[in-house]
Amino acid sequence: LAENQIFVFGSNLAGMHAGGAARVAHRQFGAIWGQGVGLQGSSYAIPTMQGGVETIAPYVDEFIAFAQENSHLQFLVTRIGCGIAGFIDDEIAPLFTKAYHLDNVILPIEFARCIEKKLK
Repeated sequence: LAENQIFVFGSNLAGMHAGGAARVAHRQFGAIWGQGVGLQGSSYAIPTMQGGVETIAPYVDEFIAFAQENSHLQFLVTRIGCGIAGFIDDEIAPLFTKAYHLDNVILPIEFARCIEKKLK
């Protein structure tokens, strides 16, 4: 990652970064064991393992607000929730609609395609 880039990954509330992108975040980008939410090192955790999409939405909204307040950083969003958590792109991508036009948030192509379909 470049100095201003942040790896955005799906986590669990307990911050047990044992698998998937969370494991990568912990091993390579400074994610803190035991911290399941927010900025940590060169990574940002969004909890995805605590229930349905409605339980993820507030954390995504919090992330989007954080990204807007930190325009000097570039956020590289992974397909949060679409691995171990078991959601599909069409369920999670709409949560990022407000981030779609932010210059400093790079969404996965799968999320971008879902959002573009809904915006048409």
